[in-house]
Amino acid sequence: MNAGFGFRTVPAIEVAWGGASRLGGLLAGRFDVRRALLVTDSGLVKAGLLDAPRASLEREGFAVTLFDAIVADPPETVVQAAADAAIGIGAELVIGIGGGSSLDVAKLVAVLLRSDQPLSALYGIGKVQGGRAPLALVPTTAGTGSEVTDIAIVTTGETTKMGVVSPQLMADFVLLDAALTVGLPALHTAATGIDAMVHAIEAYTSRHKKNPVSDALAREALRLLSGRLIEATRDGTRQDARSAMLLGAMLAGQAFCNAPVAAVHALAYPLGGHYHVPHGLSNALMLGPVLRFNARAAFPLYAELAEIVPGRSAPGAGATPRSRADDFIAAMVGLMDESGAPRRLRDVGVTEEALPRLAADAMLQTRLLINNPVEIGERDALELYREAF
Repeated sequence: MNAGFGFRTVPAIEVAWGGASRLGGLLAGRFDVRRALLVTDSGLVKAGLLDAPRASLEREGFAVTLFDAIVADPPETVVQAAADAAIGIGAELVIGIGGGSSLDVAKLVAVLLRSDQPLSALYGIGKVQGGRAPLALVPTTAGTGSEVTDIAIVTTGETTKMGVVSPQLMADFVLLDAALTVGLPALHTAATGIDAMVHAIEAYTSRHKKNPVSDALAREALRLLSGRLIEATRDGTRQDARSAMLLGAMLAGQAFCNAPVAAVHALAYPLGGHYHVPHGLSNALMLGPVLRFNARAAFPLYAELAEIVPGRSAPGAGATPRSRADDFIAAMVGLMDESGAPRRLRDVGVTEEALPRLAADAMLQTRLLINNPVEIGERDALELYREAF
């Protein structure tokens, strides 16, 4: 770890159970604009989760237009449609409410509202020029941490994804209202929670930008998430469990935004592209194999993380860093087993014949692979997919 480092995050975060019903008041004092595009998905609209925040916004004088065509792994056409809707109404403020896909699209809309650049020119690191429209984000899943990252992921082809990474994607205001996550099914709770734990683990072991602030956030995130994941999947109505999961996911997002993720994500993306496996679940499927592969270099760090996975990896007499790393890996695999999420690639429709193609596609994720503590080649990736199969 270098002695010098940088750290960025959003300027304002409000944590409030039931806060979505007061969203208008929370935003009215922060922004002097009132014409807003609210980016979300139709499932949340049908579930009634947008009723209270929208009514609150309108009571405070906001003119709200709803864009609810967001889908998982949003393609470029959806991002452009949302941007066109914002431009069409002369939006002055973008509000994203939903899972990572809705928040990612809201970030890009805020940029495209103020930019002459086409979406295709934004892909990569630091390609966004100029500013963006005011932006507020409200997550409804405890997983991606997108509300506090400067990253947005777009599906750019039949099976490929691209990332936009730029400081302009960092929101002005974030509301964490864990009450919005109460309706999440157990499987979705498990997959998104594991996704957040992957963010924490990969940030803690990131090769290039690991730093004391991201380390502290990653450790606290993993403590919260690992301690409450099973509880949240078994009883999704518990305020303390849901609150811990949402806070943990946000802290993990702050960590990996500054110390980027690596091979678990690189190998997960082709699963989403080819088989439409939800992002959190694809991370869960690849975590065990990648942890074991990386242990040759990362075992001292895994040994440190073993101390904060509560009640699951107690040290025995004569424990060594390598044995504690093994304890940590076993604890994480045990958590995933207990969560009820699918555990093998074959369980989500992946065929053995497809594994070489997945390995080849994973090699395209150079932005992520360079952060891995151990170098991964295409042959390694194939073996990791075989192990997960």
